Amino acid sequence: MALRNFKPYTPTRRFLTSADFTEITASRPEKGLLAKYVKTGGRNNYGRNTNINKGGGHKRRYRVIDFRRDKVGIKGTVATIEYDPNRSARIALVVYTDGEKRYILAPQGLTVGQVISAGPEADIKPGNALPLRSVPLGENIHNVELKIRGGAQLVRSAGAAAQLVAKEGEYATVRLPSGETRKVSLDCYASIGAVSNPDHQNVMIGKAGRSRWLNRRPHNRGVTKNPVDHPMGGGEGKSAGGRHPCSPRGILAKGLRTRSNKRTQKFIVRRRSK
Repeated sequence: MALRNFKPYTPTRRFLTSADFTEITASRPEKGLLAKYVKTGGRNNYGRNTNINKGGGHKRRYRVIDFRRDKVGIKGTVATIEYDPNRSARIALVVYTDGEKRYILAPQGLTVGQVISAGPEADIKPGNALPLRSVPLGENIHNVELKIRGGAQLVRSAGAAAQLVAKEGEYATVRLPSGETRKVSLDCYASIGAVSNPDHQNVMIGKAGRSRWLNRRPHNRGVTKNPVDHPMGGGEGKSAGGRHPCSPRGILAKGLRTRSNKRTQKFIVRRRSK
């Protein structure tokens, strides 16, 4: 994948870049794998606005992705590589030998016509899913499960890849893209390779309207607001805030640890921050 630049007909287009979409092979999604996408507008289940910077956005449909990869021993052929408006990575439509169709996250190097499979006996090549017990050390992986056969939860964004660094007892040690190192059960599944669309991080939004297409509303700093709206607001003239940076609800923004799940603390070998 490469980035597309534009001629600066307007100041907006001078720095704007976008993906060239050369890897996309189909413009319409599979109808049977679409679901309704409900927008929240930043509201919670009480209807209260808990995220003031969300709203609007282009209308879209959700693509049902197979994160479990439970078609063990059944081979599938990649039919198309498609764009997914709900995530940064590309997705691939796989047609299995039993006739079923499923979407999976497309790894780098996956091509139309390639045969993929899942299970302990699958080959070590991009797109195949195996239990960590069957993955060789040092291999790049993505789509990593945390609970056995509970569906992938880690390493799913564009260009991301984790590395299998050790196996000991019933656990594998995985180094995540954030720098965190944690233990994962050897029976958890992961896909081989890195996630597709690695140039996503280099895309320049270029104009405010493009952020609005993505469901992002304008963001104001706390010090520019009134005291009724933010703890750092108010003051005569341009005030510096007068306190440590915090959220509109007063929660410290820099350094405060908010992790409360002590049950899985023992699986983290090294935190992403020292």
